[in-house]
Amino acid sequence: MKRLICLLALSTVSLLAADITGTWKGSAETPNGTVERTFVFKADGNKLAGETSSNMFGKSTIDDGKIDGDSISFNVKVNVQGNDAKVEYKGKVEGNQIKFSVEIPAMSYKVEYTAHRVP
Repeated sequence: MKRLICLLALSTVSLLAADITGTWKGSAETPNGTVERTFVFKADGNKLAGETSSNMFGKSTIDDGKIDGDSISFNVKVNVQGNDAKVEYKGKVEGNQIKFSVEIPAMSYKVEYTAHRVP
């Protein structure tokens, strides 16, 4: 009986997690120009993996990816002028778009933008 309850609970968590597997694209205006970023997400229940690439920072692997209902969060590492920096993403999935709040804590830098699912 306990096993059945555990299986049902895990199934419910999977059903509540946003289905974001696939390719998404977004852009943001920054003091250094427009940053375009492509995300290739792989969701597995409440875990999020994949990679991103941008016109300014190249390719990065998604670390610490989590899905909680329609909220997602993950980190990527980028190289800024020869220094590695962690970029923290927090997003809210709304249909075929994700509204992101992005922060680079080491630089006290924040930006918000929207990514859209690529058909």
